[in-house]
Amino acid sequence: MTDTSTDTTPSTFALPSTQGILVLNSGSSSLKFGVFTPVGGDETAWLSGSAKGIGRGDGSLTMRSLDGTIDIRQSHVMESQHEALQRVADALHQHLDRPLVAAGHRVVHGGPHLTTHVRITDEVKQTLRDAIPFAPLHLPPALDLLDEAQQIFGDIPHYACLDTAFHQTMPERATRLALPKHYATEGVVRYGFHGLSYESIVSSLGQDLPARLVVAHLGSGASVCAIRDGRSIDTTMGLTPTGGIPMATRTGDLDPGVLVYLMRTGSLDADALEHLINYESGLKGVSDSNDDMQALAARADPGAMLAVDMFCTAVRKAIGAYAALMGGVDLVVFTGGIGEHAGSLRERISSGLEFLGGRFRVIETQEERQIARHSRKMYGGPAVGG
Repeated sequence: MTDTSTDTTPSTFALPSTQGILVLNSGSSSLKFGVFTPVGGDETAWLSGSAKGIGRGDGSLTMRSLDGTIDIRQSHVMESQHEALQRVADALHQHLDRPLVAAGHRVVHGGPHLTTHVRITDEVKQTLRDAIPFAPLHLPPALDLLDEAQQIFGDIPHYACLDTAFHQTMPERATRLALPKHYATEGVVRYGFHGLSYESIVSSLGQDLPARLVVAHLGSGASVCAIRDGRSIDTTMGLTPTGGIPMATRTGDLDPGVLVYLMRTGSLDADALEHLINYESGLKGVSDSNDDMQALAARADPGAMLAVDMFCTAVRKAIGAYAALMGGVDLVVFTGGIGEHAGSLRERISSGLEFLGGRFRVIETQEERQIARHSRKMYGGPAVGG
């Protein structure tokens, strides 16, 4: 692939504050990042961007400052998160005129022993390594990226912001699995995920936060959360981010007997089952294609139509269940890549829920801003935002 780039950026760029915090939010084939400063009473993304298509031939890097003085668009083949991060670091070192003070990282799962946002130490990293069985799809690349970031930005503190932390308010009836008690003691419970996204929605609503809120974070990973008075009381994902509603390549909830059946009749061991339920199932498995949701929704073949129908139905059922849990719902918020941009799917999900009497809104998720807020608080700088 031929590299192309556009860079209309001056040689250096003045941050409006000496308190810039780098935020890194990694995905399986993407890396979102931003430099946040305390402006106007909240964390403001003075610089934001993303590296997409990591490991594929269509990789790209974009970076833009709030006032437009930095505007970088580059097309590159990036083989790994490491390479993507190095490109981001090179651009930051070239263009920012002031050193950063801290870095915040999105961490999907902290396991049973790490349930709050925390400064990253060697002990914390070992705890995260021990938690890999809880999130084998997410934690290994996140830990690799964290190590790389600490090498590149080694003179500043780094903080782990956990997607599970928001759900610590769930009551035991929502976290316990119907297994013998000793499994719960060992950490085999429902944790919930997308917590940073749900927190950001609560913050965005501010004074308009209703008592009974349901948020549907819909993307390649998807979940629904019941939020009572700003606190999580239940959510669809469970022990791992594989549970809940069907996702791009993940099964969502299964009858546990299905896994027993596959082990007995298909000679599948734990590794093979893990690969099946995380990488070959969900919308991909039903439609027999790698198409994303937008492409599936545009197709008219039975597999694609069934996959979309199953997804929309599962989300609708979850919303209805949480309305029943809270004795009604005042507001349903759609967020995430699908939730924010796929209007036809929102309509399909909402159809039939009119009897609930609640309002429906679309609000952009701001996970990176939420990470910056938590990191600022832990760093000890001026606390801003919600």
